[in-house]
Amino acid sequence: MPIVTEPFRIKVVEPIARTTRAQRERLLREHGYNLFALPASTVTFDLLTDSGTSAMSAAQWGAMMIADESYAGSRSFERFEAAVRDLTGFRHVLPTHQGRAAERILCQIAVRPGALVPSNGHFDTTRANIEYAGGEALDLPVPEATHPEVEVPFKGNIDLERLARVVQDARDRIPFGMLTLTNNTGGGQPVSLANVRAAAGILHAAGIPLILDACRFAENAYLVKLRETGQAERTPAEIAREIFRLADGCTLSAKKDGLSNMGGFLALNDDGWAARGRHLLILTEGFPTYGGCAARDLEAVTVGLSEVLEEAYLEYRLATVRWVTRGLERAGIPTVKPSGGHAVFVDAKALLPHIPPARFPGLALACELYLAGGIRSCEIGSVMFGKVGEDGGFREAPLELVRLAIPRRVYTQSHMEQVVEVCGEVAARAKDLPGYRMVERPPFLPHFTARFTPEVEVPAGP
Repeated sequence: MPIVTEPFRIKVVEPIARTTRAQRERLLREHGYNLFALPASTVTFDLLTDSGTSAMSAAQWGAMMIADESYAGSRSFERFEAAVRDLTGFRHVLPTHQGRAAERILCQIAVRPGALVPSNGHFDTTRANIEYAGGEALDLPVPEATHPEVEVPFKGNIDLERLARVVQDARDRIPFGMLTLTNNTGGGQPVSLANVRAAAGILHAAGIPLILDACRFAENAYLVKLRETGQAERTPAEIAREIFRLADGCTLSAKKDGLSNMGGFLALNDDGWAARGRHLLILTEGFPTYGGCAARDLEAVTVGLSEVLEEAYLEYRLATVRWVTRGLERAGIPTVKPSGGHAVFVDAKALLPHIPPARFPGLALACELYLAGGIRSCEIGSVMFGKVGEDGGFREAPLELVRLAIPRRVYTQSHMEQVVEVCGEVAARAKDLPGYRMVERPPFLPHFTARFTPEVEVPAGP
């Protein structure tokens, strides 16, 4: 496979943790086999999330040094607001400490009990905020999205026919529609520009706003450039701007494609929603010109929103994900195809067919990756999205995945080579891995704090 050349030089480094398997076995037992509960100091390769884990550039650190920390009306906010408006075209910009705060404010503004919010695929915090407000988060992915082995360019698309039927049948229940860019729930798959345009047309014809969950807008734009007919000669920035201008607002965690360790925003065109959002922002986040962030964070995001659209960076970013995906496939590990932007998604159901969804094959694989090589990953399956019905029955998630989310500008190719090697070792003894039972389940976002126990003792490794 080709060498992945990082388009940057490294100026600051930190040591990587090294632990023994015996230590990792003890740690997993103590923390209820929940990888979110592990101390980071015990993780060798932290692929739990790409959120807030980016290595920031010299330009970002330099911008942080000139931040204006005035409580109200700071120069840093003026620069931040101008950058967001230039990118998105939305009139109102409300800074938040991260994306889920923007989602919470949006849902408090617009979602009422009984509301219905259709999407190509709501991710965890979006779904939880909608449900907490009494609404229903409805996923309408294209049929190919539930088949990891099928290789089509835009598996993140929303099913337009189903969206049109839902709008026709439940117009009065829908406060807004959403599109998640890229579709994290479905394996980090992109949404085509044509699909965004068509979805916006369906919603707007019924007077319904379109809100983007735009956490990975730059990766989505670059995948559009690579895969969509007629887009090859355009820049990622041009494509991103067109996508934003098809919508009426967005939530964005700048901890992803803002290349920042903290920050986000809610951007809107509707004057009434924006006014109500500012009141909530003041109540729960901070004054509208800092919104839960230090001005240093706003400066880092301002620079990051520009850097993330540089083609050299995006080419390297997607090449890294593609390289790891191919390495896993060579080791016989099934993945979601084609590779996406921010992560590699392993099809745990296909790798561990002996573990039923109610015994969480994704969690089983994630735990073994940590035991085998100190790799922390994230289950995206029936732990995260499974439901227990009123009758006590269990409803499994559509997919049982393990996400290896790659932090931006953090790990080198040799690091990824070791990750691939460990994954191959685990795959070779996949049939011996046990399932897990959930012994503590919180009412919302169970994957963050639930506790588990293996069905049998985890087999000792080398």
